[in-house]
Amino acid sequence: MKHLLVLSVAMLLPSTASAEVRLPAVIAEGMVLQRNAPLRFWGWADDGESVTVEFLGQKRSVTATRGMWEVTLKPVTTAGGPFRLVISGTNRIEFTDILVGEVWLLSGQSNMEWSLKNSFEPDAAIASSANPNIRLFMVRNSRSDEPMKDVEVQQPWAAASPATTAGFSAVGYYFGRSLHATLGVPIGLISADWGGTPAEAWTPESRLRGSTSLQSIIDRYAAARPAHDERLKAWQEASDKAKRDGTSAPNRPNLWRYSELYNAMIAPLTRFSIRGALWYQGESNTARAMQYRELFPAMIDAWRDAWGIKDFPFLLVQLAPFQGSGSDKLEYAELREAQDLATQRLKNVGMAVITDVGEEKDIHPRKKQPVGERLALQARKLAYGERNLVAIGPTLKHARFEGAKAVLTFDHVGAGLVTAPEIGGGQLVGFTVAGDDGVFVVANAVIEGRNRVVVSAATVARPTAVRYGFANYTVVNLWNKEGLPAAPFRTDMPR
Repeated sequence: MKHLLVLSVAMLLPSTASAEVRLPAVIAEGMVLQRNAPLRFWGWADDGESVTVEFLGQKRSVTATRGMWEVTLKPVTTAGGPFRLVISGTNRIEFTDILVGEVWLLSGQSNMEWSLKNSFEPDAAIASSANPNIRLFMVRNSRSDEPMKDVEVQQPWAAASPATTAGFSAVGYYFGRSLHATLGVPIGLISADWGGTPAEAWTPESRLRGSTSLQSIIDRYAAARPAHDERLKAWQEASDKAKRDGTSAPNRPNLWRYSELYNAMIAPLTRFSIRGALWYQGESNTARAMQYRELFPAMIDAWRDAWGIKDFPFLLVQLAPFQGSGSDKLEYAELREAQDLATQRLKNVGMAVITDVGEEKDIHPRKKQPVGERLALQARKLAYGERNLVAIGPTLKHARFEGAKAVLTFDHVGAGLVTAPEIGGGQLVGFTVAGDDGVFVVANAVIEGRNRVVVSAATVARPTAVRYGFANYTVVNLWNKEGLPAAPFRTDMPR
């Protein structure tokens, strides 16, 4: 896990004592620049200093004002490299290993942060990971009450190799590996993630204050802060005593402040052109799933606005089955539902469904390869124009209730609906039905034709609602023939 970096006010702005041209951490040797997008270069210099950028036959100069400069070059349409980049002022910075290709941001909490070396059977993947055309950059965990000018670096740009991939995001690596194998162009992956973090910490403050309901997040933090400060004081005293006594110190209490991770780990990157973002988060918001319905789309919109890239592809991982507060409870199911709703309400939002890789008593399922590869399928469809690609499993299109039966019609069935191999013994599982009394019971479900499932239960004479996989931890097995699992749903979803 990355370490917490405590930031002083003095670190909010780079030092301007030197006249040398300086660059943000993400603009460095070994980076990948996004093709077919404006190429932005920026940094710091003394007022009045002339700064020149030269790349692939383009050359442009600007004059630094207020200690900063920025140059935008025309998009480069051809992927490849390595290329030479020169940035000069009173000093000269020359890079010789710059690639042009596809750049993706990886963010979220611990399941995105989870390293390749700690995933399921990682040895072969790590050993074969050397690839000079996949480049990795890791942002160090850091927090700030105000937007920062630069990120702190955990790992600077580096080519994929056993030394660099082992500690990198497993989901991110498998995504990048799959995308490179398909596209055949350089892939740049920027990891900015932190375990145990809520979505509001990744959302700009202005977006929260722009909503009456999301303002409650700010109000709740303000109300909790005094008690948290008291806990911090008690912790410091106990920690000091433990140090004197030579005993183990207690864990430091934590209170996530809204927007602090966006300020420190996302905002400084928003000038750097990307193709899109991957997101694996939600566990820390399960207690507020209804609020997540608004918060999550607001965060996506805010990121798109910050980059100035309208509707850039945003690809999320739906939470895996996990017991949460109990396998018969619903907070994880409700959060998955909120994630699914984002794909319906916003353009270019794709979702990887992973009902088959969850672990009942472990919030960190180790099988990350299917996750990354399913995200890559979504990228190929939404970002790279493979419109006929089956990139997601079956999703409910329509439910019709006919006497003792419910007839469900599905989209995204590909070559047809099937039961997943080795789950359920050949019979569909995970469906429940309820009548007017609202009591759900286990149902019988049968595939009919290419895209329909008929559901019934002997004890429910006239079903009025159907649910599929709608519990914290659930075992389900409806797939399409392309090998992708169906998304959980309930027909009685509150609006």
